[in-house]
Amino acid sequence: MSSTSQKHRNFVAEPMGEKEVTELAGIGPVLGDRLSSKGFDKAYVVLGQFLVLKKNKELFMDWLKDTAGANVKQARDCHQCLSDWCEEFL
Repeated sequence: MSSTSQKHRNFVAEPMGEKEVTELAGIGPVLGDRLSSKGFDKAYVVLGQFLVLKKNKELFMDWLKDTAGANVKQARDCHQCLSDWCEEFL
């Protein structure tokens, strides 16, 4: 497994609950504001989109880039975070 950030490890370590979208790895304040303004204010709402896209890395990364202007690293980090969370909790 590739190295992950502390933010990633913290997110994957526990159930999602009502975590803010900015608690996802790869999502900082700017992307968080962009996502929130489009209705993706909680991590579980982004998880829903991740699942609708059938956990497909390319589709999810394209969606995040198109929706919030994420760069490749941000989109990859967010996808990996959600993928790891699903492996742990779903």
